[in-house]
Amino acid sequence: MKNTFKFYLLTFLFIASPLFAVEGIAIIDMRTAMLSTQAAADAFKALEEDPDYSANLEEAKLLQADRQAIAEKLQKELETLSQEEIAKMQKDINDKGKDLEFLAGKIQQAQEETAQAVFSQNAPAMQKIISELIQAKQIKVLLAKNETMLFSDPSLDLTDDVTSMLDVAAAEAPEKTE
Repeated sequence: MKNTFKFYLLTFLFIASPLFAVEGIAIIDMRTAMLSTQAAADAFKALEEDPDYSANLEEAKLLQADRQAIAEKLQKELETLSQEEIAKMQKDINDKGKDLEFLAGKIQQAQEETAQAVFSQNAPAMQKIISELIQAKQIKVLLAKNETMLFSDPSLDLTDDVTSMLDVAAAEAPEKTE
């Protein structure tokens, strides 16, 4: 009975202790924060006005439209086309798909380069703001959204508590079997 009470008490403390820690926890999605800034909007607007980027975007749209038109024609006329015509149309669809993938890669690379430029340009300010928020809001744990921890206070580490509770549970297990 006494050991069971200790076990339940330790279990309660284990469950309740994270509730006390919630106050000092914060979550941040640094990428979204950075890409939602006006500087990022301006950088991406400049990218859209870049002649190479806009030409790639237009070409990709045309390729997609051509590919779609061929696929629709193939579907409509499938029964009346010869095997050679079907094979040629399928080859055209595949070729346009490969060209489209290549252009999509170039477009994505340009977007990533722009995002990276925004990050490198604003990283020092972001770090300063995060540090100020940590101090002002007394944040003990800062988690990156969908990633790993960025900062944690060692006093919030529950490892020792879990170890103690496991020891208590293991000590009670032989007593229950006796």
